[in-house]
Amino acid sequence: MTTTTLRRRSIAVPAEHRRNFFNLYMDIAWFGVLNASAISFMAVYATRLGATGWQIGLLNAGPAVVSLLVTLPAGSWLQKRGSISRKVFWASVGNRLFYALWVFLPLFLLPEGQITALIALVFLMSIPGTALSVGFNAMFAAAVPIEWRSHVTGIRNALLAVTFIGVSLLCGWLLQVLPFPLGYQVVFALGTLGAVMSSWHLWRVRPLNEATYTPRHGQSVGDLARPGTVRVWLGGMRTAVGDWRFLLNRRATAGNRKPEIDRAFRWILLAMFLFHLAQYLPMSLFPLFWVNHLGLSDQEIGLGNAVFYGTVLLTSMQLSRLTQRVSNRALLVIGVLGMSLYPVLTAATRDLTLFLIVSAVGGLTWGLVSGSQANYLLERIPEDRRPAYLAWYNLALNAAVLLGSLGGPLVAAQIGLVTTLVVAGAARFAAALFVWRRG
Repeated sequence: MTTTTLRRRSIAVPAEHRRNFFNLYMDIAWFGVLNASAISFMAVYATRLGATGWQIGLLNAGPAVVSLLVTLPAGSWLQKRGSISRKVFWASVGNRLFYALWVFLPLFLLPEGQITALIALVFLMSIPGTALSVGFNAMFAAAVPIEWRSHVTGIRNALLAVTFIGVSLLCGWLLQVLPFPLGYQVVFALGTLGAVMSSWHLWRVRPLNEATYTPRHGQSVGDLARPGTVRVWLGGMRTAVGDWRFLLNRRATAGNRKPEIDRAFRWILLAMFLFHLAQYLPMSLFPLFWVNHLGLSDQEIGLGNAVFYGTVLLTSMQLSRLTQRVSNRALLVIGVLGMSLYPVLTAATRDLTLFLIVSAVGGLTWGLVSGSQANYLLERIPEDRRPAYLAWYNLALNAAVLLGSLGGPLVAAQIGLVTTLVVAGAARFAAALFVWRRG
């Protein structure tokens, strides 16, 4: 992919595609603004308001619950007559208007009421967000010819990284110099601006062959972000594979109604379920540890976010070279083994320096996992059964997100926050071994 991208950069983009490519670049750049501001600091804000681990878990589990409930209706709506690019735009509007409400919560509600409102808003915005997540890849594939996709996604990922790192540092500084909660209102307003501008550029994407385009199932566009999702920590970015695009094609679903999957893939499905369960087990606990246990400032948390995403980018740039030396399965196992260190090292963190080192380790290992898991799965799924198999995988994923996000705080309430982080690290290590042996 890297070689193809470099070669494409030396060739002029055809005139008929320049408008769409430019707007896709601007879409992801503004999404980086949204992601680095409102999304990244939402759970930290809830923690500073006094949210419990269970409430942080609800913030993370909400999108998974909604996805399980409304993905099928969203797919049915998207496959009806009409422009999918316009439907993606309106789904983005429905999802992103909610960010503006976050700005005004401190004006009308007490802290406990704000936490409850945030949970409710995340649930509600995840309904159109699911449609956005389902439809975006199909729109992207219709707008970008296959020979240009590595070129466009490479530039999109670079723009996302640059904006995310820069805005993370800016938001940390704003939260440091502005009083609470005004600083968070400004950060949420900045995220709202990013959301509005991202949707504006989605509106301007007009696929040339949309009327005749048929989605190819289970092929990721390669972006490091999933539009429409709200996660409380960066380790949850871009976890799904296929984005349920099989729902957009009646012929594909008609030919794959049998729910059976072969025995070998059942082991893979179980292995990935256990990995995602262990992945999300400590996810809701990290903001609590950073704020309540470690006492980090918002500026320091923003710096950690920037370091994390910077190492994700650096790792992603080396994936093509790494996959030429080892298999995607090996990369996935190595990445998960590395991820097992993150919660353990977090539990041992006592100062900013170690926090930044741990953030770099987390970004490095997550870059390996996020870049290898989709290819690992697609290598093991029969081409003619790919839509049905990906449906099962996404069901397992959302179930794991739900159980992990809510289970972590329950375990922490019994054995303590620090001990739970260590247990979560052990669970990730065990999941890596299971993926290696049975995956």
